This record gives sequence, structure tokens and C-alpha cells, in this order.
Amino acid sequence: MRNERHDEPLSSEELELFLQYLHRFARHDVDLFTLMEVGDPTDPRYMALTSEPAPGVDRSAYCRP
Repeated sequence: MRNERHDEPLSSEELELFLQYLHRFARHDVDLFTLMEVGDPTDPRYMALTSEPAPGVDRSAYCRP
């Protein structure tokens, strides 16, 4: 499923759904880590979903939406 509205921010309803799906994905699909490249291919964003904080980063630096 692809949404072609890449030049628009998420609505509050879309953001809530995204966070719900993200929590579910992290709980059921991420064992140790998942690495992703997302966004515009000419200006990508890199994501690392892991079961541990990044090296040298205190747990308190992470927000929980």
C-alpha cells in the first residue's frame, strides 16, 4: 500500500495510526534490530529500530510517544 501524499505532513489521525502501527511492529517484528532507508530517495532518512539504546546514549534521551 503506497500513499502518494509525500509532500504533506501527517494529520493527527494519521500520526496516531502511525504510532500504533510502529509500536505493534516493534513488539512483533523487531527481534534484535531492523535497519530501514525511508523517505525521498534523493534525500533519504535512515532508521535503526533496536532493542537497546544507541551506544553512548542514555535511556532518558528517548521520548515515548
